[in-house]
Amino acid sequence: MTVIDKDPASAIADIQKRFEAAGYICDRHIATSIYLSNKLDKPILVEGPPGVGKTELAKATAELMDADLIRLQCYEGLDESKALYEWKYGKQLLYTQILKEKLGDILEDATGLGESMDKLHRFGDQFFSDQFLEARPLLQALQSEKQTVLLIDEIDKSDHEFEAYLLEILSDYQITIPEIGTVRAKKKPIVFLTSNNSREMGDALKRRCLHLYIPFPDQDREREIIRARVPELDDRLRNQIVSFVQQLRTQDLKKLPAVSETIDWARTLLLLHADTLDIEMVRNTLNLLLKFEDDIENMDREVPKMVTVAIKESR
Repeated sequence: MTVIDKDPASAIADIQKRFEAAGYICDRHIATSIYLSNKLDKPILVEGPPGVGKTELAKATAELMDADLIRLQCYEGLDESKALYEWKYGKQLLYTQILKEKLGDILEDATGLGESMDKLHRFGDQFFSDQFLEARPLLQALQSEKQTVLLIDEIDKSDHEFEAYLLEILSDYQITIPEIGTVRAKKKPIVFLTSNNSREMGDALKRRCLHLYIPFPDQDREREIIRARVPELDDRLRNQIVSFVQQLRTQDLKKLPAVSETIDWARTLLLLHADTLDIEMVRNTLNLLLKFEDDIENMDREVPKMVTVAIKESR
């Protein structure tokens, strides 16, 4: 998404409108972060509870930019061979076997061990060139000829060591490969890092990024999101759904229902041809909102009261 050169307020408002037109309800805070990231060439570290739209923000940005989305899903134990690059060892071995008979030709005019070793080293260097390099997501983003959006998803699930691998690409948009040298971005990617706050990010990584926190939306914002994602839903039922979910988030639960789960529940009630909330239907579909059996059991006795409040607020 190219930010047109205009005054910042107009540019930010334009970003917000374009996201909303694409179905991603983007408040001014988010739009401002996108604007600054574009102008400052800085990655964005997006933090917040699971399911509030952090990953969707990167996807929506890629769609609006008509850019390739390159996604790196983080997990414990992730290392550079899965994130940056690795060598095609099988191909190297195959070529070694095929070219073994050529070694005699290469060394036949060598005089002495030293000259033979020099020739072998030059021969071996061919096996650590671009044609034997397997690019992983981070390197793919740097090598791409067109604009890309690089999504480093759930960075908090990775190890502290992996953060160190990211610092060079986050600050200079480049990667150093010992056998080849430094690979610089052909076109700087738009970089999003998402975190569910399962651990604290290191200061070095935070310094290189703009910080954006996306909380659970308020009632008005969540209604806008449901309207954009499930437009077929009746206004009254939409209001009831959002009211019920907002009440759930005030409870002492192991996992609060995310926006993505509100959307799933709205689609489910639409599929069931519901026109208003009723106690039995809510109980039968509560597992779409709550993911722990203890939470479902504890909320069962609260459902009648919460449904009554939701219906009353929708009038």
